[in-house]
Amino acid sequence: MGHNPLGQQTEYISRYAPHLLFPIARSESRKQLGIGSSLPFFGVDIWTGYELSWLDKSGKPVVAVAEFVIPCTSEFIIESKSFKLYLNSFNQTRFNSDEEVRSTIIDDLSRAAKADIGVTIFPLRGRAVTNYLADIAQPEAVLLDELDVVVDSYHPEPALLAIGTEQVEEVLVSHLLKTNCPVTGQPDWASIFIRYKGSKILHENLLRYLISFREHQDFHEHCVERIFCDLQRICKPESLSVYARYTRRGGLDINPFRASDSQATPDSIRLIRQ
Repeated sequence: MGHNPLGQQTEYISRYAPHLLFPIARSESRKQLGIGSSLPFFGVDIWTGYELSWLDKSGKPVVAVAEFVIPCTSEFIIESKSFKLYLNSFNQTRFNSDEEVRSTIIDDLSRAAKADIGVTIFPLRGRAVTNYLADIAQPEAVLLDELDVVVDSYHPEPALLAIGTEQVEEVLVSHLLKTNCPVTGQPDWASIFIRYKGSKILHENLLRYLISFREHQDFHEHCVERIFCDLQRICKPESLSVYARYTRRGGLDINPFRASDSQATPDSIRLIRQ
């Protein structure tokens, strides 16, 4: 982490520089959760890049939005500032086609993360991006945020979680999740969706638990895995998925999804703060 560009004064390089990508091993954080090589969940991290640009073969700029899908089985995550610096290095670099840009990014990210990375590019000059960006989603879910709760803990408290006797299947959402960058301490804001089947998770307790992350410092992906593991261990649902949609910083948002079902997939949606 001593070479991590996050929190350091950085030169912004505008010509292609794949060496800027900074991988961070997932294993270090997972050890704290008692997770070894056998993962208790499936899932992906969906990143959206809103500030991708490069030069075409004539030197004319192209601007685009890109989506990157990183499997949770990858050995490494990509540190977000290094990702931003890497994408900035395309700004003054010429490429022959959109596909050349896409394949270049796939190769670089896959090499850094040590996994096969999915990349989709939506140039703003075409119609493809219109459908992707047109609608702000309002997913159907039970909103927890208006519950009248007393909060006195702002560090993760899994003991706050509790279940009742009723058997339910429901989707819950809170927009009050806040965590903090483990390097700079800057706040990270998210909406979190919890879909489960099993004994009813008491809503007031769950909301207090989610709020307890307010002063917690860790990367987005690790926070979601902690929440998933706590819910799985204490509430023991038959099925569970946890999906956090974080707000963007530096033109990137990160949206981790973890599920007990290998067939579960997250919706690629945009919320009002994204």
